[in-house]
Amino acid sequence: MYLQKKVVVVLPAYNAAQTLLKTYQEIPFDIVDEVILVDDASSDGTAMLAKEIGISHVILHQKNKGYGGNQKSCYDKALAVGADIVIMLHPDYQYTPKLITAMVSIIANDLYPVVFGSRILGKGAIKGGMPYYKYFFNRILTLTQNILMDQKLSEYHSGYRAFSAEVLNKINYKANSDDFVFDNQMIAQICFEGFEIAEVTCPTKYFEEASSINFTRSITYGLGVLGVSFGYFFQRMGLYKSKIYQQ
Repeated sequence: MYLQKKVVVVLPAYNAAQTLLKTYQEIPFDIVDEVILVDDASSDGTAMLAKEIGISHVILHQKNKGYGGNQKSCYDKALAVGADIVIMLHPDYQYTPKLITAMVSIIANDLYPVVFGSRILGKGAIKGGMPYYKYFFNRILTLTQNILMDQKLSEYHSGYRAFSAEVLNKINYKANSDDFVFDNQMIAQICFEGFEIAEVTCPTKYFEEASSINFTRSITYGLGVLGVSFGYFFQRMGLYKSKIYQQ
């Protein structure tokens, strides 16, 4: 626990057997109470390995539910075990678990209810090997999203996030997509409810075993992100009503 708050790390996993142990070993268990891994029908024994290394809760999807569907299971379980602070960490070792303490501290001390690990603050993205086309589209999308959503985030596309239980209980994340656009729908919901988001500089690693979507999927994702941002803009203007903002 940290300041009497229960800290739970959730790992949305898909074929993460090669990187799971390294990720798990860096989690700061002096403050983390429980770890939840949701295996989205992997074919490489991820769930079995998770049980072998002692992860508190291992959930196995019999059919692949997608990245968003995986996160829904993660957050449902985290809230069910009484988490006060939930950290979503990819088990592919692209993001360092060593930042968990800093992210938890920000929430536990009531500074911000949401914290993102940003690859863009500083020079972590390019230095860590982010493909230039991804960096370029990240910057263009983020600029557009900041304008449409009246925010000043350095990026909307980090997979390293921490939330207070209050935030997860308030937003209707179950109404979101089961695909990759889920992350941006969550941001829109968080902003719509008036929660503020903090960012911490996060080094990142791009290597063969790290999960990543290809160029074609990136284009689909980008169009989906723009759809979410325009939808948010029109929702705030009272010109559109989306189910993701309904309780």
